[in-house]
Amino acid sequence: MESTRVDRWLWAVRLTKTRPDAAAACRGGHVRINDKPAKPATTVSPGDEVRARVGDTTKVLEVVRVIQKRVGAADAATCFIDRTPPPPPDPVAPVARRERGAGRPTKRERRVIDKFRQGWE
Repeated sequence: MESTRVDRWLWAVRLTKTRPDAAAACRGGHVRINDKPAKPATTVSPGDEVRARVGDTTKVLEVVRVIQKRVGAADAATCFIDRTPPPPPDPVAPVARRERGAGRPTKRERRVIDKFRQGWE
């Protein structure tokens, strides 16, 4: 077995829950093989690069082994090399905190808080 359909492979390696979901992703333009749009019947073989948008992230996978039947998660993980770049770190804005029970901020404290908030907007 040297090649298989991309929708079947995506389902077999557990990237999608069902094979119709994989086919729909292909028809929707969410799957590319070697930077070319892939239809559900496009063949995938070892050495190909598969880009599939799953949820909010785009997975970049290199095909190592072709399988046609759905297997356990441990076996499925050996069929590809995940080359997905790490997500960029979320910019975390510092939060202005006051001690609990300190009451309403004074006019001076309010100005400081407003100045702080303007820097992050």
